[in-house]
Amino acid sequence: MKSSTVGSMVNEELDLSVSNSVHLIGIGGAGMGAIAEVLSSMGHIVSGSDIKDSHRLDRLRAFGIKIFIGHDSENLGEVDFVARSTAISDSNVECLEAVKNGIPLLSREKVLRGISKLKNSIAVSGTHGKTTTSSMLSLLLREAGLKPSFIIGGEVNEIGTGAVWDEGDLLVIEADESDASFLGLKRNLSIITNLEEDHLEYFGGFEPLYDAFVKFGNETDGIVLLGIDDVNSLRLSNEIEATTVGLNSIADWKIEIKNTTWRGSEFLLIGEKSFSLSIPVPGVHNIKNASIAAVAGIISGVEPETIKNALFSFGGVARRFEQRGNENGVVFVDDYAHLPSEVESTIEAALTGNWNRIFAVFQPHRYSRTESIGPTFSDSFRKADCVVITDVFAGGERSRSGVSGLIVFDAIREKFPNLLIHYLPDREELLDFLCSELSEGDLCLTMGAGDITSLPEDVKHRMRRLRA
Repeated sequence: MKSSTVGSMVNEELDLSVSNSVHLIGIGGAGMGAIAEVLSSMGHIVSGSDIKDSHRLDRLRAFGIKIFIGHDSENLGEVDFVARSTAISDSNVECLEAVKNGIPLLSREKVLRGISKLKNSIAVSGTHGKTTTSSMLSLLLREAGLKPSFIIGGEVNEIGTGAVWDEGDLLVIEADESDASFLGLKRNLSIITNLEEDHLEYFGGFEPLYDAFVKFGNETDGIVLLGIDDVNSLRLSNEIEATTVGLNSIADWKIEIKNTTWRGSEFLLIGEKSFSLSIPVPGVHNIKNASIAAVAGIISGVEPETIKNALFSFGGVARRFEQRGNENGVVFVDDYAHLPSEVESTIEAALTGNWNRIFAVFQPHRYSRTESIGPTFSDSFRKADCVVITDVFAGGERSRSGVSGLIVFDAIREKFPNLLIHYLPDREELLDFLCSELSEGDLCLTMGAGDITSLPEDVKHRMRRLRA
């Protein structure tokens, strides 16, 4: 092993400017997979393991990355350091092997920090909108010929990946606040899209989460860009020095919406430079994401016309209002929405379409989140025609007594007793219900951060089978 490199890892900072051999545990996840692509592109020797195979691992193999399916102590080999995702516990056999052999065992945060030190980094944080904003920003920087690198949690449709290491000086990083790892990033421009209650299990309450965002803003070595259309972000604006963006009349860069439909939106951005923009994705939330990306582009030296062209051709991000085809005249759309305001925004975007009915199918995500904020979904579904709540997607957590999708279901039913709503925790029963109830002209909108994403294909397959 390279003693100088390892020494700097243990005592100070990870030095990725020299060649390393690295093993990544949990490499199949979006975050670790993106890091693997970047490290390999930088010239490091990368291997990794995960519990099951996936299309993402096929892509990593194409980079020459050695992939192991299943965790085993023999997977490590002779490496300079081992890194793991937040989902990997201390008891993992590969973690134990690294500790046993004195191999530095690093967090995802430490590796991202090492990467962020190599370029002028733009860290995109916020409770929601991070992936879309990061993707829009990366694309307009590419359109400007700046050859940015980026590490994003979702797949950018135009590129087919969430990670690229390129020749330019700029690096766009989706900055994850779920475990406070965003605080460790070296950053020249920080973006906070918004702030809502989430990850309370980790932080122990909202105020510690809020304080983390204050620290994130104040410790930025450069400019902070802040979306200012929610009450918590407005509060943040009084504690950090920031350039603000939003519909709020006090924003430094004000958004004026001209038109929004199922096919997209047109709006004005008024600030140091004022210009019109249009995006081919629906929803006010996407107008806000695009506006923040546009201002970040201006700060980075991109001309308005270039920004306009890039955003006009933005194809979206996987699982962000992603159209998943149609069957029997029913249109299917899938979205990652798993927080109350995200669900409300996604349904609002769907309302711009000409549907007979909107079926909103929601899978609560994680027992800890459902227990802490489940009742706050009570208002989120009020504009749907039919609501279906499934059971909780564990997301690696153990089940908790008394915690199920019924928490969300009961909150909605109590607030809106006349809303058509069903609780269907059994997958087969859910498929039977949708196939029997959906009809031509309806929209089936699946939402959640778990395996609900496979439901559209399952429903379409069963519809075809029933029709045969």
